[in-house]
Amino acid sequence: MSFGSLLTSGTLVLAADELAEVRDLRSTLALTAGGFAGVIALLVIFLYKTRAGIIARATCKEALRQPVFALLLITSLVLLVFNTFVPFFSLGDDVKMLEICGLATILISGMLLAIWTSSMSIADEIDGKTAMTLLSKPINRRQFIVGKFVGIQTAVLFLVVPLVLAFWALIVYKGFYDARETSGEMTMRLAQLEANKILPPVVLSILEIAVMSAISVAISTRLPMMVNMISCLTIFVIGHLTPVLVRGNLGRFEPVTFVAKGIAIVLPAVENFNVEAAIVTGRVVQADYLAQVGAYSAAYIGAMILLAFILFEDRDLA
Repeated sequence: MSFGSLLTSGTLVLAADELAEVRDLRSTLALTAGGFAGVIALLVIFLYKTRAGIIARATCKEALRQPVFALLLITSLVLLVFNTFVPFFSLGDDVKMLEICGLATILISGMLLAIWTSSMSIADEIDGKTAMTLLSKPINRRQFIVGKFVGIQTAVLFLVVPLVLAFWALIVYKGFYDARETSGEMTMRLAQLEANKILPPVVLSILEIAVMSAISVAISTRLPMMVNMISCLTIFVIGHLTPVLVRGNLGRFEPVTFVAKGIAIVLPAVENFNVEAAIVTGRVVQADYLAQVGAYSAAYIGAMILLAFILFEDRDLA
């Protein structure tokens, strides 16, 4: 349900169910803010207080200097602005269409940067013997992998944060723009509430980027760039299709269901990060759901980093 409003003496009056949504949103945003602050604090400590942090800082700087970073940032900003003004012919739900398209833009841009950087900074360094030079210093292979992963996520944050800020501002503007076009009523508070509802889905998109980045890091320890990119995109597509196969063939074609369930166990459950239904219906992503997906993401990332340790441990660098 979207935030409807009645204006009484300039004060926004919300219905009881909408007040419940506001309370849910506040708890979710509080969890998001606390988690983000904790992650940033741990990131700063890691970058400047550990040996692997040296690798992470170098990886981040390398990613920011790549032309692909500026290309993705500019292209994503242009797409966000373009989607703000393009008519979606959605019968009054243009803001929701903007939110869905904006989330997809941020997700794809972050994934492309993460996969590209992992291929350039891991696979190319292994093939170019640069990794052997780094590992000749007091840095072991596990620190190398962890440093690369954290550096990639730092670069992704540098890309995603300005996109999210621009996305939030455009949603607020879009609310006023559509209200003016339809002679409707809009207040700054209502516009901000509508824009704040997109922040939890943005966090889910960032978690999905981190999961796919961990997979890319593991693949990069053994395979070159093109194979890595194709593999990650294939995993991403199959991961989104697997739940559909399981539900669609449940009890009908047992071999298909069995294979789909097996794939669902191995591949990341990327459908958990997709909350398009909540956006379309105007519902708030609950704090407990966000916490559960965050815990799942941390566990899967840990498993992929462990796999990267195993794959890289006996990799010949000479």
